[in-house]
Amino acid sequence: MSDLLENPRAGRVKAVAALSKKDVRADTGLFLLEGPQAVREAIEYRPELLRELYVTPTAAARYALDDAPVDTWFVTEQVLEAMADTVTPQGVVAVCQQFPTSVKDVFPDTADGLEARGGLPGIVAILEEVRDPGNAGTIIRAADAAGADAVVLTGRSVDPYNPKVVRSTTGSLFHVPVSVGVTLADAVSRARGLGYTILAADVSGDDLPVVRAEGMLDGPTAWVFGNEARGLTAEDLALVDRAVKVPIYGKAESMNLATAASVCLYESAFAHRTA
Repeated sequence: MSDLLENPRAGRVKAVAALSKKDVRADTGLFLLEGPQAVREAIEYRPELLRELYVTPTAAARYALDDAPVDTWFVTEQVLEAMADTVTPQGVVAVCQQFPTSVKDVFPDTADGLEARGGLPGIVAILEEVRDPGNAGTIIRAADAAGADAVVLTGRSVDPYNPKVVRSTTGSLFHVPVSVGVTLADAVSRARGLGYTILAADVSGDDLPVVRAEGMLDGPTAWVFGNEARGLTAEDLALVDRAVKVPIYGKAESMNLATAASVCLYESAFAHRTA
């Protein structure tokens, strides 16, 4: 543990705060991690990714972070506020190394690649032009909770290392592989070549309970989720095997993307466990 950092204008403080900017994250390969829960998940599951930890003395004692396996600095509340992306940080900020998964690891080129990885994943979520950080992070969290094997963010989607995305995952970013930068067409082609059923969540589709009753969720499934405002284009929908919608039984005009994605992913999880 170093001496107390007290100057909010110090170079180290500015360097950490700059990770809220996408270009800085791209240049450094680092990202900002905020909050005790996310930091605990990183320590437990991917400690090798942690580069620096900044914590107030009060938070260090409250969350038992005094002996974290990473270079750690005590900071004042003012310094932490200058570093953090949130308005009211919880006394803990860390700097982590980015760790995107190659799409070839999610969808290997050969059967040998599948065997080396333990077989065909059962559920994968593909996000196409999902721009809202909260939605992207919540879908990653839901995919983790539903036991999905990976999440793929196309190059038109939000950066998964955006601080708001990271916070919304509440640590699930360290549990489930996340691939970035691929096109939707390439991701779908790779998935189909491995035997996945490709389903798109779209209001033009068939009701989800009907699709499940027909057995379409029983095997390996890749779900495609589109833009919050526009959904998926006709060209996008032409790539998939079937469009599926979550029926609305009440009076709600529509359903939030992350909520609908959570329902779809869990329906696949239920189908796999029932089968």
